Formats: sequence, structure tokens, C-alpha cells
Amino acid sequence: MNPTVTVENLPVIRDARGWVVEPVEERHLPGIRNVHVVWTEPGRLRGNHYHRATTEILLVTGPARVCWEEEGRRQETVVAEGEARRFFFPPGVPHVIQNIGTRPIVLVAFTNRPHDPARPDTVRHVLIEA
Repeated sequence: MNPTVTVENLPVIRDARGWVVEPVEERHLPGIRNVHVVWTEPGRLRGNHYHRATTEILLVTGPARVCWEEEGRRQETVVAEGEARRFFFPPGVPHVIQNIGTRPIVLVAFTNRPHDPARPDTVRHVLIEA
């Protein structure tokens, strides 16, 4: 059986200064080999690809539309403004995130393989047209 995408709602702690969320748990830390933070402007897309060998844990803050394709079926969910969700994308699962708000959103990606610009592990697979 192929690994599947999982989606987890994360508690967002708020106070007068803003908010904080814990994107990964201790159990995830030993396998993380790369972390990158992605700023995404309103209406813009990130992804529209899959990874050949990389597992990606992705923190998505809303408002965002997240789409992925698993076993030939397209899945979609919306992360509302003020929410945060953790997505686990196994290798071979196409995924895309769209900022559906009016302000930039932040995504944080944790992967189990280091990033190698000379040999990228991503393959383009369009789920949402730009």
C-alpha cells in the first residue's frame, strides 16, 4: 500500500503580539534534512509539482487552497484565515498551494532530503493553472 497524504489541524496560540504554531513534533525532527520558508503573494501558487523521492511536511497558514492528487483522485481543502494545518506529502503525490487571501501567507516546508539545486527532486504536475 502506498503512503497517503495526511492533514492535521494545528493549534494556533494567539496574544497581543501575534500568533505561534508548532509546525513539527519531536517525532519528526530526526528525519528532517531541509527546512525552507516560503512567502506567497495573494493569488499566487506554490508547488504544481511532485517529488520523486522526497517526503515533505508542509505548514500552511491561511487563507489558502491546497490541492493534491492521490491514486488518480484530486483532493482539495481550504485553510481558513487564522488557521494552520500540517500536510504530509509522500513522494509521487502532486500538490499545489494557492494564496486565496488579500495579504501574503507563509508556508514552511520540512523535507527528509537535502535540497540539491543541481539535481532537483521536483517534477512539474499542474493541478491549478496559473
